[in-house]
Amino acid sequence: MFEATVSEGVLRLRRPGTRWLSTGWDGGRSRAATAYNVTVPKGFARTDLGAYRDERLARAGFAAEADGRSAEGAGAEGSDGDRDAPPTLFTGVSMEHARGARLGPVVAYATVGLSNPAMLPMEPTDEGEPVDSGADAAGSPVDPPGTVNLIVGATRRLAPGAAANLVAVAAEAKTATLLAGAGIPGTTSDAVVVADDPEGEPAEFSGSATAVGGAARACVRDAVRASLRSRYPDGDVPGPAADAEHGVVTGDRAEVFDP
Repeated sequence: MFEATVSEGVLRLRRPGTRWLSTGWDGGRSRAATAYNVTVPKGFARTDLGAYRDERLARAGFAAEADGRSAEGAGAEGSDGDRDAPPTLFTGVSMEHARGARLGPVVAYATVGLSNPAMLPMEPTDEGEPVDSGADAAGSPVDPPGTVNLIVGATRRLAPGAAANLVAVAAEAKTATLLAGAGIPGTTSDAVVVADDPEGEPAEFSGSATAVGGAARACVRDAVRASLRSRYPDGDVPGPAADAEHGVVTGDRAEVFDP
């Protein structure tokens, strides 16, 4: 389904002609042969993320021309409205902890780091705690402490709504898995990329009861659990019972009213 290669702290997933939808940096819809998950070093403070990505890809041997794009045309919009920029995620987690899982028409890759938990108590205190999300004011990762990055690919041709919904399905599966395994729903900087094959068998829906959605839930669960176990082999996850270095607790109450 995807050719996965790790080099110099970069995970490259390659499958020609793939359509992508990313919630990460420079996200949105694109069409490219590749997607990347990049480990950044401790003390990382770069804000020119496009240039930084290109530097890391070159160092890893993943040149722009090898991804099916020219340096002049990178990021341009095609006739179908999709840009040709490959989606790129960043994390403080080493790619040695990246894990993949495959079922039916779906594959998922995950890297899990939990030092910046984002808690949502059901009994809020009306006092939100200060945020240290590991990002600057513009949202760029500055020494990102963890992050749960997911890349979920399907060999089906997803309708636009099905692609967008697959982001929600993946995020829901991630949350359920992390709550069961670490006691937290996610981190302050999680990101999801979903992919589909524009030449594949059509799929109008991607909910949990569909072939794509059901397989995605299982793949995300198993990839996240495997990466979690690799990153925290002794089970000492920085969850709510630990002193996390970064994170947020949403303790505010919203006003509730009838429409």
